Amino acid sequence: MKFAVLPIAKVFTMCFMGFLMASKHVNILPANGRKLLNGLVFSLLLPCLIFSQLGRAITLQKLVEWWFIPVNVILGTISGSLVGLIVASIVRPPYPYFKFTIIHIGIGNIGNIPLVLIAALCRDISNPFGDSSKCRQDGNAYISFGQWVGAIVLYTYVFQMLAPPPGETFDGAEEENLPTKNPVNNATPEQVPLLTSEEPGTTRLESSKQGKLINQLWYLVEKLKLKQIFQPPIIASILAISIGTVPFLKHFILTDDAPLFFFTDSCLILGEAMIPCILLALGGNLVDGQLEVRYIASVSGRAVGPGAGSKKLGFRTTAAIIFGRLVLVPPAGLGIVTLADKLGFLPKGDKMFKFVLLLQHSMPTSVLSGITPCHKAFTI
Repeated sequence: MKFAVLPIAKVFTMCFMGFLMASKHVNILPANGRKLLNGLVFSLLLPCLIFSQLGRAITLQKLVEWWFIPVNVILGTISGSLVGLIVASIVRPPYPYFKFTIIHIGIGNIGNIPLVLIAALCRDISNPFGDSSKCRQDGNAYISFGQWVGAIVLYTYVFQMLAPPPGETFDGAEEENLPTKNPVNNATPEQVPLLTSEEPGTTRLESSKQGKLINQLWYLVEKLKLKQIFQPPIIASILAISIGTVPFLKHFILTDDAPLFFFTDSCLILGEAMIPCILLALGGNLVDGQLEVRYIASVSGRAVGPGAGSKKLGFRTTAAIIFGRLVLVPPAGLGIVTLADKLGFLPKGDKMFKFVLLLQHSMPTSVLSGITPCHKAFTI
């Protein structure tokens, strides 16, 4: 009971501090400050934490032993989405919230919240996972190792599920009615020559081939959404795995006696600031119901006031999403992890490994699953 309650109490305490700092009475953490803090966490502090913890913990042998972590993320997405489909079929939420319900039941937070809970749990000397530093390092490494799969799922499966149908928005409006840039009055038309002054020959042919190749590469990048997938935390995970699995590079950069350990040590220091910063920002975002607005705006593709989306979603659907994600999905995840353990897919005697797998199935809805459609909604 102690280890189930105390980490959550620590998280709520830090979130409450952020809420107070962002409240109208104190106003030390206004909206612009929270936006900058969120960007700092996502672009610097979280990548530093992932690089330092995952890189120091992983080896080539452990890379093979940890193969079930990304598989567990995929299985969790499939099982959670099936539960979401069943719940949505029973509740029948209003359009366009059917797919919204499936996604928000099926996709959990496998990154930030587990990192926070691991940090709060491992600080206790009497934790069930042994030494505090090893507990924190192993837990952060396991969680970070699964994030790259979560990013791929997020920007492919979730992106397509929550994108509005072609030619319309979720509110039923045609794209033609969306605001567009009007041409400036009395603007002089641009004159384009019918014939270019390029010299004929192989130069023009080669440049056209190069242009086609570049266009095809950019089309491939946009089609695969590589720019969205390769976010700073994912790049940090790839670098940590690449360096950590090569003994020469690991002893050159990541170990305590490495020539470039000052860089890793700097990342360790910055990474330790990630947990309090993200909790302060999370608590501050609760002021004026901004988390609710963020979800609704991402679905409708337009700015709305606080509470406007909750009326359309309905209390019944909201309760169904919470019940499905926090009550129905965890038992399915427990069955997956238990079966994998009996089949010998998990490292024997590693309690933290199994704990992280269970965390991936029992976390609340990922905030990014609501934010992701904004990329498409606002670029029509």
